[in-house]
Amino acid sequence: MFGLGMPEILLILAIALMVIGPKKLPDLAKSLGRALGEFKRAAQDFKNSIDLDTTVKEFNEPVKNIKEIKTDIKNFSDPLNNAIKEPTQIKEPVQAKETLYNQEAVKKEEETENKTIEEKKTKLDKNDDLQSSNVHK
Repeated sequence: MFGLGMPEILLILAIALMVIGPKKLPDLAKSLGRALGEFKRAAQDFKNSIDLDTTVKEFNEPVKNIKEIKTDIKNFSDPLNNAIKEPTQIKEPVQAKETLYNQEAVKKEEETENKTIEEKKTKLDKNDDLQSSNVHK
């Protein structure tokens, strides 16, 4: 451990037995063993927390990269989106307006023709009624 061999450890134990006494030596050994166990646990916990921090950093780096890529894509696509939106905001071409105007004109002509046909029918119906009433007299 610290470069101590068996003779050095036996010498330390002999001195501890004379200084502490035979009654308190087992209690001292128990408390020393517990302290070493707690020290090992604390060292292991510290090592685990460092490992956890490095693992979290490893996962955060790709997330940062993904966020950067997302902003790059957004910055790149914004001009494209604006370019796509612009043609839809352009007013209808002249041809489309003319076609729409022609369709409206055709509808108006059809309506006026329908009206004139209805007027002629009503006139004919009136004439028929007059003729039938003259015949009955």
